[in-house]
Amino acid sequence: MHYDNTKLIRMAKQMADFFRAQPDISAPEAVADHINDFWTPDMRREFVDLIASGGEVDPVVRDAAAFVRLPSAA
Repeated sequence: MHYDNTKLIRMAKQMADFFRAQPDISAPEAVADHINDFWTPDMRREFVDLIASGGEVDPVVRDAAAFVRLPSAA
């Protein structure tokens, strides 16, 4: 399935804005935790691929990609 890349980045940016304002947490890890808990494996893979392609994104969103769990290849 293909997701709208603009929407994925927009949703991740909204999370980054929220978690950046929270004291005593790592915003990138919090964004990734939310993505891992609520996004489908396909959405997570597309998100990580999009970040890896080098697009310009919020630094918290970019850093969150390192913590996103991808489905293992079967």
